[in-house]
Amino acid sequence: MAVFIILVKLGLWQLARGEEKTALLAQMEARQSLPALSFEQLQHKIDKEAVTGYRLQIHSTPASSQIWLLDNQIYQGQVGYLAFQPLQIEANQPWLLVELGFVAASSHRDELPHITALSGELNIEGRLYQKQINPLSQSLMAETGSSIRFQNLNMPEIAKALGHPLLDAVLQPDELTSLDLPHPWQPFPLSAQKHWGYALQWFSMATVFAGLMLWQGIKYMKRHNAQTITNSTSK
Repeated sequence: MAVFIILVKLGLWQLARGEEKTALLAQMEARQSLPALSFEQLQHKIDKEAVTGYRLQIHSTPASSQIWLLDNQIYQGQVGYLAFQPLQIEANQPWLLVELGFVAASSHRDELPHITALSGELNIEGRLYQKQINPLSQSLMAETGSSIRFQNLNMPEIAKALGHPLLDAVLQPDELTSLDLPHPWQPFPLSAQKHWGYALQWFSMATVFAGLMLWQGIKYMKRHNAQTITNSTSK
């Protein structure tokens, strides 16, 4: 009985997560129709609410020419990296990561792709996202080099490595004239449809388990009845 209850609860939890993702998606789409935020407006909002889906317009300069490569990304069947670079918008203010785009990985693990860093003054407009922390794996696990390969978009750890405060959001630009890299839009690790699919799996497992328990119960009752009849006949 305990196993059945756990399976049902897991299914209900996935249903709730699917409904939550549906609401977040609607909220995100509504935000993208609003006028773009300024950097000052973003700083005020980010302390009060999640900012995924809001648009941002900034005038900036690169804070560093070093490229950060988020490992184990998949785009259109290719394995590779998402590339990032920190930007400075205002002096003595937190920096902001800009997503340069997806780049395919080499066939050799020790060969990192070369990406031309942004330079000069930049006017960028795009949409913001904040990655949800995975409690099972959230450490940065950075590998230093000409480019920094890392495993999780852990903003506090990236800020510590940069030695400068960093806003807890990433800007995905509409376009970068100096680069022609794709920008996959995946603000949530799992879609509502994925959660509903997992819910169906848990409920199916609960149904199969209940059926097995019912079958075992029927077999037990048949054996018990047969034994009772045998004992009665032998007396």
